[in-house]
Amino acid sequence: MRPPARDLPDHRDRVRGCLLGGALGDALGAPVEFESIKRIRRQYGPRGLTGLVPDWRGKVGLITDDTQMTLFTVEGLIRGGDVAAVRRAYLRWLDTQHHRSPPPTSPGSPASPASPASPAHDRSAARPARASSPAANDRPANDRAPDDRPAHSRPASGPDPASSRNDLVRTGLLREQEWLYSQRAPGNACLSGLRGSRAFAPAPFGEPGPVNPDSKGCGTVMRSAPFGLGARSPRHAFDLAAECAQITHGHPTGYLAAGAFAAIVHFLAENDLPTEHEPAEANGPSKPDEPAETLARAVRKATDLLATYPSHEETGLALRDAVSLAAEGGPSPEKVESLGGAWVAEEALAIAVYCALTYPAPGDVGRALLLSVNHSGDSDSTGALCGNLLGTLHGEAALPAAWLAHLEGRETIAELADDLAAWSAGKHEITDAWLRKYPGA
Repeated sequence: MRPPARDLPDHRDRVRGCLLGGALGDALGAPVEFESIKRIRRQYGPRGLTGLVPDWRGKVGLITDDTQMTLFTVEGLIRGGDVAAVRRAYLRWLDTQHHRSPPPTSPGSPASPASPASPAHDRSAARPARASSPAANDRPANDRAPDDRPAHSRPASGPDPASSRNDLVRTGLLREQEWLYSQRAPGNACLSGLRGSRAFAPAPFGEPGPVNPDSKGCGTVMRSAPFGLGARSPRHAFDLAAECAQITHGHPTGYLAAGAFAAIVHFLAENDLPTEHEPAEANGPSKPDEPAETLARAVRKATDLLATYPSHEETGLALRDAVSLAAEGGPSPEKVESLGGAWVAEEALAIAVYCALTYPAPGDVGRALLLSVNHSGDSDSTGALCGNLLGTLHGEAALPAAWLAHLEGRETIAELADDLAAWSAGKHEITDAWLRKYPGA
């Protein structure tokens, strides 16, 4: 990693905006994930969702597996910043899906999966309508990632992958957060890709990866924003995100979409966007870019970078369609749905980009997030990605404060964001407290 082009306070604000914005979009869309737009309008009115609403538990502001895995991505970056460290972080996330609370840390202690917990722990208590919901089972014909569909809150089964690696896995800050020990409709590809003790090495770009080689579900992009926050270059952000996406999803489109998303975030966070304006005077400063121009250029530069990789076609087409649709104006849920259902990676990315480009101004973040979740698809994931983009572009202050007040885990997310900003800028101190939070960092 290299120090960001901007100073630390500005970089920290963008990192906070990215992580909190993603979590906010996730929580906004979670109650209507798997619901059709017809049903959303019937329940909430002709405009659909207009703010945070209670989920099926009756609670407001709860995040899902999208934010859970994003936070563990951050921890993996701080604790090593390579594929192996990120995979160990995802194994810590997998523990949260197996156990009611942090499991034993001693390398010799038992570590078998926990038995189903009570409804209060969100383990065996499934959302009543989810298992039989048409929206949960009627996937588009082009969805090539059936193994990535939600696990319907079933208790996890199979061998505990951390049992022989507790010294590397079961340590650190996030594993002690009790609120993360809750199944929030995790994708089957994320679960199956992390189970077992197989050695992992990513495939060359353009080839199917070694794990779930046919899966291109949106579980890749939903967790990949942190790779763009402080990477030493756009290509570094792209490559590391794409390699780490292969930990669970092997379809080239799935992991290349994750790389493209990380590159967009990088361009926004690092201000690596040379102006296209002529100077106002011969030797004077350039005219500042408007948010729409900055975001559009970030998407264009990431799309150009994507085109240098084999098997880029599906993701590139999805991004170009999103840009063209945003230029038409007249946003609506029907236009969102014309880009797909977001169950696969390139569709989720396209919808998030479309919504962010439609409402790019700092005062319109709430409108963008609402557009990103009011559709008949994977609403929490598109909300999370849109929040990542606009939070990075504008910083924390642009996020709707009234919604943030209800966000689950807000203090932990902000702490992790501050630590990632300091680490990526080389401004952190290696103290005992730091090493207790991030062993091996």
